[in-house]
Amino acid sequence: MRYGWHSIVRQALGGLSAVAPAWRNPEPKPAYDAVIVGGGGHGLATAYYLAKEHGLANVAVLEKGYLGSGNIGRNTTIVRSNYLLDGNVQFYEKSMQLWEGLEQDFNFNAMVSQRGVLNLYHSDAQRDAYARRGTAMRLHGIDAELLNRDQVHALVPFLDFHNARFPIHGGLLQRRGGTVRHDAVAWGYARGADSRGVDIIQNCEVTGISIEQGRVTGVETSRGRIACGKLGLATAGNSSRTAAMAGLKLPIESHVLQAFVSEAIKPYIDQVVTYGAGHFYVSQSDKGGLVFGGDIDGYNSYAQRGNLPIVEHVVEAGVAMMPGVSRLRLLRSWGGIMDMSMDGSPIIDKTAVEGLYLNCGWCYGGFKATPASGWCFAHTIARDEPHALNAKFRLDRFRSGRVIDERGGGARPNVH
Repeated sequence: MRYGWHSIVRQALGGLSAVAPAWRNPEPKPAYDAVIVGGGGHGLATAYYLAKEHGLANVAVLEKGYLGSGNIGRNTTIVRSNYLLDGNVQFYEKSMQLWEGLEQDFNFNAMVSQRGVLNLYHSDAQRDAYARRGTAMRLHGIDAELLNRDQVHALVPFLDFHNARFPIHGGLLQRRGGTVRHDAVAWGYARGADSRGVDIIQNCEVTGISIEQGRVTGVETSRGRIACGKLGLATAGNSSRTAAMAGLKLPIESHVLQAFVSEAIKPYIDQVVTYGAGHFYVSQSDKGGLVFGGDIDGYNSYAQRGNLPIVEHVVEAGVAMMPGVSRLRLLRSWGGIMDMSMDGSPIIDKTAVEGLYLNCGWCYGGFKATPASGWCFAHTIARDEPHALNAKFRLDRFRSGRVIDERGGGARPNVH
């Protein structure tokens, strides 16, 4: 079914009998040309672009739980392309361009809201760093505006400009950035992939990877063995676990990243705002809640929940930036498992095992990268070579020293 005014009328007149499932729930076939492990945003986007861009329809996506139960449904929905370093800046701008046409592309309302992303700065050194980043963005044709204090005050007057420990001096604004409804992204890609013949198989956990003479031949799952010619791993915080099934040890650590939402209030903040004096980012949902987050929990974990010290840390930063939020009640929180790489940048590459491909190391940037990640990973799998946009995201860059350390945190994943 194609969604539009005609489908709304038909469903209104026909009742529930006129409402068709958005995607099938098929039984797994004995064999596929390609199998993608991970039914999150990156896995579903990869399958979608394999079918749409490369004509590969005999593809399965294997998800151990229900579709979208991982990080795609456990984030703060922010999208942006305000990066500095070569490799990152081109890749995330491609992702932004795909976001801008995504709803028309897969015929699903993903609630793309280009409300703007504002990064605050609080010192001369931070201003200079943002000026450099903005210049790099504009050199690549990406919108960027360096705002002074008065311009920031006109946009977000409710911030603490007068009594703050770290006074706000200005900010870097990307107006094309914003938010996208995370669940709808998973649903839209799933529906688009399914309509092109991809099998989306839920409750199908991969328990082993079969390799013969250095080549992938299939996977062992909780629903039996599935043979495949090519295997793509897009399992986010569980990347180390799935790669270990093929004998690979990745430069990845898994950490919990918590996110929070407040009680609903009247319209308060139009943009996405990030705090330059602490790791804090916030936007307001269509339901009125403030959606925000900050640092990862500092210990390794595979649990989709965090602990109270980070709750306190994030709330302190939020209140320092916006004193008014101290009156709000925290409604709920959730946690996603971050695959933190050693330089804070992702890995999209072939592996030493023939037919095995890797998509991981997204740190904080996984959601915003969803379209470009799937687009590039599909290209890498279909053509057995990286696209120019992910050519720098090689696995062996940690051995060669060609790291992409956007934050300048060094080889410590917990500081990225």
